Amino acid sequence: MRRREFITVLSGAATWPFAARAQQSAMSVIGFLHSTSPGSNAQLVASFLQGLKRAGYVEGQNVIIEYRWAEGHYDRLPALAAELVQQRVAVIAALGGQASALAAHAATSTVPIVFDTGLDPVKLGLVASFDRPGGNATGVSMLLNEVEAKRLGVLHELVPAATTIAVLLNPSTPGRDIQLRDVQSAAPPLGLRLLLLNAGSDREIDAAFTTLAQQHCDALLVASSALFTSRRDQIVALAARQAIPTMYEHQEFTVAGGLISYGVNIGDAYRECGVYVGRILAGAKPADLPIVQPTRFELIINHKTAKALGLTIPDKLLPLADDVIE
Repeated sequence: MRRREFITVLSGAATWPFAARAQQSAMSVIGFLHSTSPGSNAQLVASFLQGLKRAGYVEGQNVIIEYRWAEGHYDRLPALAAELVQQRVAVIAALGGQASALAAHAATSTVPIVFDTGLDPVKLGLVASFDRPGGNATGVSMLLNEVEAKRLGVLHELVPAATTIAVLLNPSTPGRDIQLRDVQSAAPPLGLRLLLLNAGSDREIDAAFTTLAQQHCDALLVASSALFTSRRDQIVALAARQAIPTMYEHQEFTVAGGLISYGVNIGDAYRECGVYVGRILAGAKPADLPIVQPTRFELIINHKTAKALGLTIPDKLLPLADDVIE
């Protein structure tokens, strides 16, 4: 190879990475903030990316995503949110419940935020109203915490002989007091006694199930929590080991072998968040994007698990089920 040709080839090899980096740096960057861990949320991340693609954005092609995971340690969220703000991301997707949303909201009043929350975002101070959020944040309100009483009632219909029902709560979840208030007010009319169990880590979840067994509870209600969703395999396995009928918040639990779930389709919520992030990247303002609210709730029953527990699903409950897993 002649010297001039060698220099030309070498020059091309040196400048290609720079060109690639320059092209990459021109892409918008999304900050993805989540309260739990990536492994247990792979399907939900896929749903988020589907929504993003629906809005015209594909990771690695015309947008970059910086992921930050708190691994269930909610106290890490403020620092992770601040880190994303310092990196000057174009928008923050604060997912995994209201803890992420509140951390992002406290970190910035200018960077657009798209959140998912189980509580009323107006009461949380995230937005001014559902129709006109008014600030730098918008997203999806799944109202999960507000259906805990309904979940308790459905569980009672499935296990009518139950007199003592344990309630598993995450004390670190913003809105835990609302969850507790709702189930406590719903229990007396049903003639139920509640055993309250707090768990904010894997070890505490194990300990809660030990207490549950010692107290001879008849059934279990797992309250809404991003941590519990991320630990669904652990919780479902413990419930099966103790043969206790358990009500969950999402279909992901029943697909994993849980008995019954009642709530919104969380995958749909993540897709909507992805769409909103894409719309903001395209120029929309969070202040003008109304809060998305669920249009329906899903009742999922795992018939195989019911048989294993020796339960007969009441005739009046079966027609209400959106899906029965055989």
